[in-house]
Amino acid sequence: MTSPELQALSLKDIVTQDFHAAAVFEKYALDFCCRGGKTIDEACRERGIEAASVLGELNALRSKSMESSPSFDHWEIDFLIDFIVKNHHAFVTRMIPILLAHTQKIASVHGAHHPEVVRIAEHFSTIAGDLQQHMQKEERVLFPFINGLAQAKRTDQHVVQPPFGTVGNPIRMMEAEHQSAGDEMRIIRELSGAYNPPDDACTTYRVTYQELRDFEIDLHQHVHLENNILFPKAILLERELTSTN
Repeated sequence: MTSPELQALSLKDIVTQDFHAAAVFEKYALDFCCRGGKTIDEACRERGIEAASVLGELNALRSKSMESSPSFDHWEIDFLIDFIVKNHHAFVTRMIPILLAHTQKIASVHGAHHPEVVRIAEHFSTIAGDLQQHMQKEERVLFPFINGLAQAKRTDQHVVQPPFGTVGNPIRMMEAEHQSAGDEMRIIRELSGAYNPPDDACTTYRVTYQELRDFEIDLHQHVHLENNILFPKAILLERELTSTN
């Protein structure tokens, strides 16, 4: 794909076509998930970045990555849900207690000289509580309903209207919660100087910043798969099935 073609696409569409592009956008702190509707030019202008640099890296990446890039957009909807739960939900569940312990430890030990780590611990505690509730709602309510839509499509079954009316209602709630988590992680990134520890940071301090960086990267990929691929597919599938009932 040429640079003009890339420039015409939104960030979320570029990542949907080639998931490896997420690494480039992460490098430049360009939001391809919650605010992924912008073009490269628009996103770079907001960040004060040269769009040509981003385009150059994308073109170099795409020439090497297209054959190995997962085609999430072509996966069956219930297979995608299974992937999200087993990979991204599992990662969040595993990392939350680790990061709660680590952020609280460095806040206790280093907070007097680096007050930003106290705020980082507070913001991560908010994220942890919110994401745990968020994933439960997805796994217990939203995802089973979407899986039911996929099964109804395969077996030509009638779709029973859920108590929440239409799948778009919980999806809007999940998207709002994604935005909130992303905003909290953006604050943490800013407080940490883009996860760069100070010269006097101990090993736990440095490890925690790397863990937070990895957590944010995973969150962006996680939200992209849901907001930009899974949720639009679910809305279209429900519309298709209810229009034929």
